[in-house]
Amino acid sequence: VQLQASGGGLVQAGDSLRLSCAASGRTFSRDVMGWFRQAPGKEREFVVARSWSSGNTQYADSVKGRFTISRDSAKNTVYLQMNGLNSDDTAVYYCAADSKAPFGIVRRSPQDYGYWGKGTLVTVSS
Repeated sequence: VQLQASGGGLVQAGDSLRLSCAASGRTFSRDVMGWFRQAPGKEREFVVARSWSSGNTQYADSVKGRFTISRDSAKNTVYLQMNGLNSDDTAVYYCAADSKAPFGIVRRSPQDYGYWGKGTLVTVSS
């Protein structure tokens, strides 16, 4: 079982970037899948996650209105579209899956996510 995140890079403030998370080894269609990020010297924090079976989507306040999570079921891939990036968005971004969430529930604690991909670095220069 593997989650592979990609798409990070160096961008200017105000730019957009789309991250991808390709899943292999199992289907995550019934799981809650989301994105976390970790800035240097800080703890890993919740960004967004979605219960694909219920449609419940939760965003961190800091990204609400700027970031959008989506997926391509045929490709077993989840995306994070990030618009209006600023320096506070600089971090390593991780995709994760919560296979044990109760129906319709989106949890925000990293401890609840049992599957993790290696991170992809996003650097926003001001």
